[in-house]
Amino acid sequence: MSILLSSYHSPLMYSGAEFLLKPVFLRGFSVSLHLVLLFVLFISCVFKKCKVGHSEGPNERIKNTTSLYHKQSTLLCCLCVSLFSLVLCLLNYFYWYRNSWSDEGLVTLLDLALRTLAWGSLCVYFRTQLFNSGEPKYPFLLRVWWGFYLSISCYCLVVDIVVYRKHVNASVEYFVSDVVSVVSGLFFCYMGFLGKNEGAEDTLLEEPLLNGDSSASNEAESNKCKGGETLTPYSNAGIFSILTFSWMGPLIATGKKKTLELEDVPQLVPGDSVVGVFPTFRKKLEAECGTINRMNTLTLVKALISLVWKEILLTSLLEIISALASYVGPFLIDTFVQYLNGRRKFKNEGYVLVSVFFAAKLVQCLSQRQLHFRLQQIGIRIRSVLVTIIYNKSLTLSWQSKQCHTSGEMINFMAIDADRVGAFSWYVSSTWMVLVEVPIALLILYKNLGLASIVAFIATILFILANIPLAKLEEKFQDKVMESKDRRMKATSEILRNMRILKLQGWEMKFLSKIMGLRETETEWLKKFVYTSALTTFVFCSASTFVSVATFGACMVMKIPLESGKILSALATFEILHGAMFNLPYTISMIVQTKVSLNRIASFLCLDDLQSDVIEKVSRGSYDAAIEIIEGNFSWDLSSLNPTLKEINFKVQHGMRVAVCGTVGSGKSSLLSCILGEVPKISGTIKLCGTKAYVPQSPWIQSGKIEENILFGKEMERERYNRVLEACSLKKDLEILSFGDQTIIGERGINLSGGQKQRIQIARALYQDADIYLFDDPFSAVDAHTGSHLFKECMLGLLSSKTVIYVTHQVEFLPAADLILVMKDGRITQAGKYYDILNSGTDIMELVGAQEKALLAFDSAAAGSAAESKSMSKEDGKMANANGVVQKQENKDVQDCKADGIVGSKGQIIQEEEREKGKVGFWVYWKYITMAYGGAVVPFILVAHILIQLLEIGSNYWMAWAAPVSQNVKPVVGSPTLIIVYVALAIGGSFCVLVKTMLLVTTGYKTATLFFNKMHLCIFRAPMSFFDSTPSGRIVNRASSDQSAVDWSIPYQLDSFALSMIHLLGIIALMSQVAWKVLIIFIPVIGTCIWYQQYYIPSARELTRLVGVCKAPVIQHFAETISGSTTIRSFDEESRFSDTNMKLIDAYSRPRFHTSGAMQWLSFRLDMLSSITFLFSLVFLISVPEGVIDPGIAGLGVIYGLNLNVLQAWVIMNLSQMENKMISVERILQYTGIPSESPLLIEENQPDCSWPSHGELDIRDLQVRYAPHMPLILRGLTCTFPGGRKTGIVGRTASGKTTLVQALFRIVEPAAGQIIIDGINISLIGLHDLRSRLSIIPQDPTMFEGTIRTNLDPLEEFTDEQIWEALDKCQLGDEVRKKEGKLDSTVSENGENWSVGQRQLVCLGRVLLKKSKILVLDEATASVDTATDNLIQETLRKQFSNCTVITIAHRITSVLDSDMVLLLNNGLIEEYDSPRRLLENKSSSFAQLVAEYTVRSNSSL
Repeated sequence: MSILLSSYHSPLMYSGAEFLLKPVFLRGFSVSLHLVLLFVLFISCVFKKCKVGHSEGPNERIKNTTSLYHKQSTLLCCLCVSLFSLVLCLLNYFYWYRNSWSDEGLVTLLDLALRTLAWGSLCVYFRTQLFNSGEPKYPFLLRVWWGFYLSISCYCLVVDIVVYRKHVNASVEYFVSDVVSVVSGLFFCYMGFLGKNEGAEDTLLEEPLLNGDSSASNEAESNKCKGGETLTPYSNAGIFSILTFSWMGPLIATGKKKTLELEDVPQLVPGDSVVGVFPTFRKKLEAECGTINRMNTLTLVKALISLVWKEILLTSLLEIISALASYVGPFLIDTFVQYLNGRRKFKNEGYVLVSVFFAAKLVQCLSQRQLHFRLQQIGIRIRSVLVTIIYNKSLTLSWQSKQCHTSGEMINFMAIDADRVGAFSWYVSSTWMVLVEVPIALLILYKNLGLASIVAFIATILFILANIPLAKLEEKFQDKVMESKDRRMKATSEILRNMRILKLQGWEMKFLSKIMGLRETETEWLKKFVYTSALTTFVFCSASTFVSVATFGACMVMKIPLESGKILSALATFEILHGAMFNLPYTISMIVQTKVSLNRIASFLCLDDLQSDVIEKVSRGSYDAAIEIIEGNFSWDLSSLNPTLKEINFKVQHGMRVAVCGTVGSGKSSLLSCILGEVPKISGTIKLCGTKAYVPQSPWIQSGKIEENILFGKEMERERYNRVLEACSLKKDLEILSFGDQTIIGERGINLSGGQKQRIQIARALYQDADIYLFDDPFSAVDAHTGSHLFKECMLGLLSSKTVIYVTHQVEFLPAADLILVMKDGRITQAGKYYDILNSGTDIMELVGAQEKALLAFDSAAAGSAAESKSMSKEDGKMANANGVVQKQENKDVQDCKADGIVGSKGQIIQEEEREKGKVGFWVYWKYITMAYGGAVVPFILVAHILIQLLEIGSNYWMAWAAPVSQNVKPVVGSPTLIIVYVALAIGGSFCVLVKTMLLVTTGYKTATLFFNKMHLCIFRAPMSFFDSTPSGRIVNRASSDQSAVDWSIPYQLDSFALSMIHLLGIIALMSQVAWKVLIIFIPVIGTCIWYQQYYIPSARELTRLVGVCKAPVIQHFAETISGSTTIRSFDEESRFSDTNMKLIDAYSRPRFHTSGAMQWLSFRLDMLSSITFLFSLVFLISVPEGVIDPGIAGLGVIYGLNLNVLQAWVIMNLSQMENKMISVERILQYTGIPSESPLLIEENQPDCSWPSHGELDIRDLQVRYAPHMPLILRGLTCTFPGGRKTGIVGRTASGKTTLVQALFRIVEPAAGQIIIDGINISLIGLHDLRSRLSIIPQDPTMFEGTIRTNLDPLEEFTDEQIWEALDKCQLGDEVRKKEGKLDSTVSENGENWSVGQRQLVCLGRVLLKKSKILVLDEATASVDTATDNLIQETLRKQFSNCTVITIAHRITSVLDSDMVLLLNNGLIEEYDSPRRLLENKSSSFAQLVAEYTVRSNSSL
């Protein structure tokens, strides 16, 4: 807005109509009008205060409030009018202060002062009164006043036009002021009289976002107002709201009042939601390549572009508009300098120049804000569809494809690569805008410097070409970094899944060193990448300096005169080119990274899916059989010459029960998998009729409620649900659990016993009411009694009319089958009914013979003489009686009242993810800054920054001061001196850039490494309770996304903030030196900027935290889906899981979308304030008399002022983004403060090398719970396990058997009591000393990716001969010798290329190598057949004859030869004595278990 203070003076009084045209009358009337407004506002406030006790309730206010959008727009307009009036008031004051005062000047000044006060008061009124009023419209008097205001403004404008036409010396100030008044008056009248008044429906959606305490509303309204169910205001925002981002106002206001939660964040519109855009993307992709498997990177890019092509076109247009607007300043700066020097082409040229400058800034501001927001919008869409298609692909991957990419790699595709491709949207236009900006810049240079612009063009091209080798290096290093990261994340995911076994074996530090080794490889490539990137940054930061030096040097050679105006124009052009070139290395780096990520994603999407033609599905009525396989040959590895299943032929009629048996590794589980369509088919036919349900051998349980796991997507039918719970013996378990079936299960069912997990997944299958049921040895993980109950109630009860195929190692379950399939070496060797095949082959006799042998041993044990029983020492007898019967009586009352103690506990094991609230603490910044070298390098980086700015501004100041304003002015120095000094300053600046960049990347790299090491050490030393209550997705999120932010983003973000802050201070200093009065406007504007930033940052901070919190569930769900993909497919639940994934992605995208909107909301307002500052500076420069200010220096001030709005916004945005990024540091620091386990070694309490020499365990009043808020699992055990003896522990599922083992290994520390081994309290020694002296075969057999050798001997302590000896003893030697790699045979992720039984034998091999004095077998033979079990027991008897062996078993035969038997029930000792004594007492619980097992087993023989 242009202002020219008039110099004519008029008398106060005039005659007739002439007086009505004079400024004194017009300004005087305006004074009166604004006084009336102030008076009415004052009366209104007093009236409101008096009436405060009779205000309407919240509901009434919600219903009657005008649209929040209208109110905020009106408030913003009032604020603008007030600020505009303030600027005019200050300018008038300066003018009349320098000149003599007049009546007209006094009246005008009074009018402007009252305008400022009145409109400011109106802002306060809106914010404090009207926003909370119950009026449906604006107050009547206010609307009438607006009408008068518009009328008088129109009248004044008409007078201005009339006076101007009569060629009177009219004041442009009045004209501009009246134009603004008319425009604002029209806006206010539209809002007051014609604006749409939103009804109750709209305000219901918006009011709770404004008022955090919406609890005052009734419940129905509160539910409607949940942000999570509300569509974002962006969906119906008007053009004004979109341009100003006012639609973000309600959410930012809510964030200021309270901590934002996810339900406060509105839903996305369908165009931004993955639910809405993914079907379109999939169609585009399939149209390009037919099927996804045949796609390549190019087709993927085409599909992504077709998804957002409209937005790309719009952003391209906005980018061009923004670029054109940015070049207005350089184009006109020479003209402006000449104007200041007195060369004026026409009247009011200064006002025209100021108006054009200001208009260009407004256009640039509006276009940039929309550009940046829409680029973020594109990124969110692209990331969402990529994550979704990666997820969907993981659901269909074949087994062989999964061997190519482990779950850790797939998580990286989703967490890193998809994010990176989405982030590239920010750089899309930068890739081609250089081609637009460079020609425009050259045209401007040609206008000012003639042929020297060609030199500038050549220099620019040279610098672009110089980047090509650096770009290639960056791409290479980026590839290597990502490959290394994949390997690290794969290992991390596997270790987190198996942390329990690592701690039991005392291997966690060995595996930590493995992770550290992988990280070292990654950081070697990372170091190369960041140093190459630093070199690229230096090259491009030096580019504008090199170009400007070359251009000015060419001018000197070509004798082209260098005037200050032309130099300033060239410098401004170079500055814009510098910006483009400065972004070019980042753009090239992002192109490289994005290309790598797209290639990785495309190669993953091209992997083979499961064969769709494996199974031929037939309709129920058209086929008599449920399952039929004809001449089937199947192989997990199609390249193998030896198929997994060979010549499979069988037919199963509807309603048949089919049992599958065989030795370990015979192909039983593979047979079920081929019926599911999981095994690639070589030849043959599979026909399947009906729906299917599957129960895998290794339980797959989802994180979530028990009820959700059982329903598995089905609607709740209470009667069927209760029948299923009863059949699966789950009702008693649910009564014990604090929340019943609403108890939240930890990751992989971590807070459930093995038997509970198995029964829950059986219940899941039963509830589906399928036609065909496939059970893979589900009874091995439960005790004998529960197994019998399950078989009777499920197989013979609920599923009596269903088709059931069950794999089993228990011979007693075979007679009930209508068909038995005996498998050996991948073939069905026998098929028929039990008694028909019993005498027809040797394979079934192997299994039955092993069972008979076990029962014979059992019978001899049961029939043992009393004399043999008495051979037990008297001490043992006394100990048994004291600790068995007496404790049973003592704890009777405790057992009776257990429900009160347990159900009263109100703590779930899985808690909400911890997130900090409020601003990121200073300590987070301080920790980050001082992590590397104690922060000693940071001052040098800051000094380098300051020197860079001083030298840059100094070089430009030198050129502006030393060059002549025009050709007729004698230059201060000669051209050579001018160029030499400039070159010296420029080279100094470039050197400082190099030093700063190298210091920055060195410090950033070192800091990232230290953070990584510290976090991982704390994670690996965390107690097992941390892993039980923390889903691995949360840890993986920190190890991948947050660590990536520390590796790549945060150093540059901090550097960018320091750069922008120092640059801003330098510009303020320069502009203040040019015109110190600019500080008058700088101070309030900066204050307002800070206020806006403080208003915005609470919302932005919490939105960013929500982004981090919402990402973990996506990763967690993805990881669970990968591990349970077979189960999901077997239930045909792929679409439901895909829908859940999309909902989780949208929950993640919502805060991201609104984070972007909030940032642009702030940026727009800061841009406006900066533009006002720039306008004030320009007006001041054209208002001062000629000769007061050096035109060259003034022009330099304008050059820097051109970028003031961008820079000021850049500072605030950098500050906000820095805080947002530092949340990653905050999240990592959370995991560096995890409470650690007890020390690994306690030097003063280290036991002897020979400890434990005897192996006696003394347990005294042992009480154990898994978390302080959870009930006791073991409730006061007292007993002694004699050294060198074998003790068996039995009990129903969830009786506390496994918990006792965990207490022995101090996985769980006792809540009370002691465990003493050979006189040493295990709680007083180091964990490594304890765990390394004990051996265990755990309940869940675990193998790690690698080789057989590394799985048996991860610590590399034994020779190959010892390893082969151990393999032979555990019956795996022959199997390993068949493999091509022998001991180096590969083991895939989770050992999936080995059967569960073979994995358990590998675990046996580990303990045979370790040869500890105390051995614990936690259901170690649950997954092997009886014959193999007998061999294992015989091996253990030989190898551990002098050791203390503690056996937890569901097979009674496994504990019958024990010296002592401990029977647990609900965490208490029910019986503890020798097996013979317990069997002599026919009423003992153990005798009843044995009798039950005998009856069940004999029924099969």
